[in-house]
Amino acid sequence: MVRGPRRTDLTGLALIRLLGRLTEVEVPGAKQGFAERLSQWLGWVDAIALSAALNGTPAAAAPEAPAAGREEADCTAVRAAMARAIVQACAAADDDPEAGFPAYRRRYLARQQAMEAGIAPLRGRLRSALGARSPELARLAAVDAVMEQVLAVRESSLLATVPAMLAKHFERLRQAGLAPEGGGEAPPDAAWPARFREDMQAVLLAELDVRFQPIEGLLAALRQQPA
Repeated sequence: MVRGPRRTDLTGLALIRLLGRLTEVEVPGAKQGFAERLSQWLGWVDAIALSAALNGTPAAAAPEAPAAGREEADCTAVRAAMARAIVQACAAADDDPEAGFPAYRRRYLARQQAMEAGIAPLRGRLRSALGARSPELARLAAVDAVMEQVLAVRESSLLATVPAMLAKHFERLRQAGLAPEGGGEAPPDAAWPARFREDMQAVLLAELDVRFQPIEGLLAALRQQPA
């Protein structure tokens, strides 16, 4: 069943904790706040661009701003379509244990690429809607544009590590599923591929939540200042 849009934590902890459970790695508590971590990621050029967006004079709003309801419906439709595609891709994955993890990796990477391709233009359209609403929201849109540019590389590099973590989980399930319990002559567990598909689907949906957090933030700003 495809989940509807929901509020998520701003740190992506749901995804982190899920990966920690699947890889049997204890997730440590955050030792730094977001602002402190962000300061470590920003180069001096990024810092100048962010400062200019925060302190610059916003452009005047356009005479007619699009309705927030239309933008929200668009975001809901895009997110639902992505969630359906994730569910369908995981359901159609090959159950043959001999096929190994590469087939699953290709499906995971395809979903990641689809999310990147679909969310970026959606985020841009929301910034345009904010810029047409008021000078204050135009400044927010400018800040978001800088933040997207600054964090895009780091986000991509971090999310690119997820397939490798799933590969270890796949191999662990495969080894446990092919080995009879207790070393006897019991048949191997044929259900482990289905379990892996469910886990991969859960990780992809959690990643979708993380990728949609900026969209949710921009929508919240549109709701607070209707046209």
